[in-house]
Amino acid sequence: MSDPAIHFDREVDARGLNCPLPILRAKKALAELQAGQVLKVTATDPGSKRDFEAFSRQTGHELLRLDELEREWTFYLKHR
Repeated sequence: MSDPAIHFDREVDARGLNCPLPILRAKKALAELQAGQVLKVTATDPGSKRDFEAFSRQTGHELLRLDELEREWTFYLKHR
């Protein structure tokens, strides 16, 4: 049984981009969202898992879910 889909308000495709670009794109997109809205980010940089976990801790934006499928990571961040 698969997890229920997470509703998101905005999506950033950061596939093919290396650190720090996925975080910078996410930061810019989050700045345009309201509190409680959700951003979906897809990245292929292996370091992005660590980067987004740290970003969430440092900024207070909640990392709702992290999915990994064949060297592609999908992050769901809830704006604080």
